[in-house]
Amino acid sequence: MQDGLKYSLLALAAPLALGAQSAGDRPNVILIYADDLGYGDLSCYGAQAVSTPNVDRLANSGIRFDNAYAAAATSTPSRYAMLTGEYAWRRAGTDVAAGDAAMIIKPEQYTLADLFSEAGYKTAVVGKWHLGLGEESGRQDWNAPLKRHTKDIGFDYSYIMAATADRVPCVFIEQGQVANYDPTAPISVSYAKPFENEPLGRDRPDLLYNLKHSHGHDMAIVNGIGRIGYMKGGGKALWRDEDIADSIATKAVEFIERNQSEPFFLYLATNDVHVPRFPHPRFRGKSPMGLRGEAIMQFDYTVGQVLQTLDRLGLTENTLIILSSDNGAVIDDGYADSAEELLREHKPSGHSRSYKYSAFEGGARIPALVHWPKQIQQPSVSHEVVSQIDWIASLAKLVGSTLPEGAAPDSRDALQAWLAGDATEPLYIITQAANKTLAIRLGDWKYIQPKGGPKMIPWGPEIETGNSDVDQLYNLAEDLGEANNVAEQHPEIVAKLKAILKSEQAKTKTE
Repeated sequence: MQDGLKYSLLALAAPLALGAQSAGDRPNVILIYADDLGYGDLSCYGAQAVSTPNVDRLANSGIRFDNAYAAAATSTPSRYAMLTGEYAWRRAGTDVAAGDAAMIIKPEQYTLADLFSEAGYKTAVVGKWHLGLGEESGRQDWNAPLKRHTKDIGFDYSYIMAATADRVPCVFIEQGQVANYDPTAPISVSYAKPFENEPLGRDRPDLLYNLKHSHGHDMAIVNGIGRIGYMKGGGKALWRDEDIADSIATKAVEFIERNQSEPFFLYLATNDVHVPRFPHPRFRGKSPMGLRGEAIMQFDYTVGQVLQTLDRLGLTENTLIILSSDNGAVIDDGYADSAEELLREHKPSGHSRSYKYSAFEGGARIPALVHWPKQIQQPSVSHEVVSQIDWIASLAKLVGSTLPEGAAPDSRDALQAWLAGDATEPLYIITQAANKTLAIRLGDWKYIQPKGGPKMIPWGPEIETGNSDVDQLYNLAEDLGEANNVAEQHPEIVAKLKAILKSEQAKTKTE
């Protein structure tokens, strides 16, 4: 695939008119949302230490974006922004969620799932959730149906991890209650204090037979791996980390099979590359990068399971697949999995600076692919600057829906950019670092707000925060590695971007 290769769309008016067509003509939509997958982690983006043939298939007959961004450099806020079309920094309680957090998206908020449901689609979320469950943090009864869950925000079906694999509870939640619930082992969860007689990773390293921690992750022990938070019980409902990907893929395939005769929207949120990385034995020894490389291969395998299902059911032609990641890559994020030592020449962030959590490019710059054979006739590489914040408004245009007043306040119609690989006019995008430092990009220019504080993440990983006491301005066309701050040379550009940010922040009280 050549960077200069242009994409020709049949007639953009065709997908834009889908709202007036019969349900049978509408495309199925699958959003494959990887976790901690970096811009440089896929072979279609230049990775040589790992092969991702199934993802490459999407790139080789679709659009690959080289200037795509998540709305934040960490999981919960990027997922919140993507599903609601509202920047997470506008709303309290949207930082990285504990496993016992209450539902962060409220039932009265309009979501991407609501959009598709109202357009006549069957909707599902399968995989990592990390946006809270229940009505009150820390007060969920995990032994009964949850009073508030994903069905309250538009999803007909759900099979999810309450948070993420390194946080308790280590069980899947299906349709609002623990899957495979074991009444002989009632579940208790706490993020305040440990349970009596329950071993902890910090005290019993001999019980960490699958993975040991490098920093943090030294509380409850499940499947021979330390976690964040305390938990007891679970019994047969507890997951085995090596089987998580297969469980997610199986439920995704079953949803597609059940709904093959009607339009469906599937939000498939994989877990693989996020810590703890403990892929299935069939991937062991297959990557020179060890567990992290094997986890990327496992992610690619899941993509392959979806593609094979679509092929088998004759659904590939009219299924729109968007593949992306929730934030940039991270290497050592709390487990002694030799990811740093085995990285060698592999560059998870590509040529960008830093990683997940950071205000620099490696924090929120992510891979993004769009595949829709019925409409995308030729492969291409798009250089347009695009953001996941715009998915909800763009997909509303795709299915011919009108967003309710006040819904998705930060999302804009960027369908031309996402489906045609070019835009009628450049849109600025805003990203949020872990410490809520904001950055804005418009064209080739990127501005990072001044923020004091440590230059490196203080809790463990060796990652630059992007903090600086002064304005930072970078010309990414010339300096993708953000090595040369040119704010003093271009005060007019700094003033323009600062004014846009000030205007955006004035719309809603920030935290």
